[in-house]
Amino acid sequence: MFEKFLKRTNWTDIVISILFVILGALLIIKPSEMMSVISILLGMVLFIIGFLKLVDYFTSKDKEDYLLTFALVAAVLGVIVLFCSDVITGIFRIALGIWIIVSGIKNFQTTLVWKEVKSGLWTTTLICSMLMIISGIVILVSTTLAFRIVGIVIVIYAILDIISRLIFIKEVQDYLDK
Repeated sequence: MFEKFLKRTNWTDIVISILFVILGALLIIKPSEMMSVISILLGMVLFIIGFLKLVDYFTSKDKEDYLLTFALVAAVLGVIVLFCSDVITGIFRIALGIWIIVSGIKNFQTTLVWKEVKSGLWTTTLICSMLMIISGIVILVSTTLAFRIVGIVIVIYAILDIISRLIFIKEVQDYLDK
């Protein structure tokens, strides 16, 4: 029984990872179009959730204020995301670029600590931190490149997840065969 659950769960995760590979590949090939599609889908999902929660609020016997608030916020956010997808995409790109730059600066501070303790790792950390800072700046400047990088990361993550799931399935099978 548990064996079937593990296999089914792992195969479901593999299918989801394959979908992530496709999403990542589409982000690499057509980044602007995919971000528009993702924004539209996100806006629709938020609006539908808001609408359904609004229906729940008006059809339920107990009128809970948080449900009405959640419904209205979700619906309004959905409309904003639908009609301002370029703004949302820009905000995402800027937030991602700033986050990467801040991470690079924090790593640079770590580099100074490694250098003080005379560790051989300080040069590697210095190179990585500089590359992170440069990457963050590039993402702030180039929208297309930012989404292609996100696509590459998604593809790499999904492939590694597929490999780890296949290894896990094999290990479980080997364990159960013993």
